[in-house]
Amino acid sequence: MTLRVLGVDPGLTRCGIGVVDVEKNRRATMVAFGVVGTSPEESLDQRLLVIATSIDDWLDRYEPHVLAVERVFSQLNVSTVMGVAQASGVVIAAAARRGIPVALHTPSEVKAAVTGSGTSNKDAVTKLVTKILRLDAPPRPADAADALALAITHAWRSGSGTSNKGAVTTGPGSQSLTPAQRAWADAEAKARRTR
Repeated sequence: MTLRVLGVDPGLTRCGIGVVDVEKNRRATMVAFGVVGTSPEESLDQRLLVIATSIDDWLDRYEPHVLAVERVFSQLNVSTVMGVAQASGVVIAAAARRGIPVALHTPSEVKAAVTGSGTSNKDAVTKLVTKILRLDAPPRPADAADALALAITHAWRSGSGTSNKGAVTTGPGSQSLTPAQRAWADAEAKARRTR
């Protein structure tokens, strides 16, 4: 059975969204991607409403088995972290209302899963997402590519076989790991140790 994952790269100004179908053989196919944008000149409640309405639309339209969201991590800019956290909360709540499981992944986990290195830059992630999904052109803007990378990461991390409830039944540990999967596992273990 194919696993459909909706990935979200949360943000108040630009919230990247991408939907990917992943088969049991790990072949990933892009279904849709886009970016929800809001203006800093709008009030916070209106900005969050735009994101909430858009996520509701994407969840209803594409009916994913699981939602993969970038885990909020601390940065020097507290206002940026707050905006990302607020957008994440709106997205997670939308999935919870529908009973859709939510998985959180750190940026280094995503980079490691897609490129083989947890320290890759955005250009490398976009290039590999384009190759993995067999796209003619890179998904733009970068927020959309990041959302697709999140979806791919979750499917590859957890395995693409699902039961009819969407629970993952196979995983990468059941077969030999690729170099990218090994790098991802190392990045995940490191992230767990630093929490």
